Amino acid sequence: MTENSLRITVTGPVATVTLTRPQVHNALDEMLMGNLAQAFQKLAVTDAVRVIVLEAEGKSFCAGADVNWMRRAADLSREDNQRDAMLLAVMIDSIDRCPKPVIAVVQGAALGGGVGLVAACDMVIAAEDAAFALTEVRLGLEPSVIGPVCMAAMGARACRRYFLTAERFDAREACRLGLVHAVVPADKLAEARDHLVDSCLKGAPGAQAAAKELIRVVRDTEAGPDLMRLTAHRIAERRASDEGREGLAAFMDKRKPVWAP
Repeated sequence: MTENSLRITVTGPVATVTLTRPQVHNALDEMLMGNLAQAFQKLAVTDAVRVIVLEAEGKSFCAGADVNWMRRAADLSREDNQRDAMLLAVMIDSIDRCPKPVIAVVQGAALGGGVGLVAACDMVIAAEDAAFALTEVRLGLEPSVIGPVCMAAMGARACRRYFLTAERFDAREACRLGLVHAVVPADKLAEARDHLVDSCLKGAPGAQAAAKELIRVVRDTEAGPDLMRLTAHRIAERRASDEGREGLAAFMDKRKPVWAP
């Protein structure tokens, strides 16, 4: 399926969402953000899809906000600007909260909102020539909407540098900071992507969705007896679930569980 600025292909249990605005380095405008949000919302509830890959055509992964979109937004009223900015927030949230494993494949530049896209994904593979920058302050702006996912990925200390300097950093530094999980030569991106996809397909889909939710719950809950009871309840529920029973039975019988390829 093609949505002007976006292409969605589904091959077996894997959906690939591709940004298709290479002529503007896949910059984010109203249409692309809306299409991305809708794509992830639909794929999140498509049972046949187990893993989602986010990638981009051309030399750059995503150059951030489209200049023409930002120029139009600057002329809007405060109320209209708020609604317009929510397009970006909804897009980031639809990726961040997607219950399926989401893998980003990054080549070239990921700037501003492009870093937000990367940070919202669960796993990120970057080519050796990839470059990252949170450029908002150089435009008199702040990386507010993407701030939460960037903070979760890179940590507050790194954000205190890169939010303020807007300097570029390479894929190795992005990996050191935790924004990226693996750095490979450009011609090995597909191989690295497929390795992660295969690994994800070995996990139970319900357990993976629960594990993603658990990360958010633990992050947002103070340590103590309440969290202990909550985590104990969650594992007890998973043990008694169909997936939990099947996983244990498969392990004991030395066979693949029903969800494994």
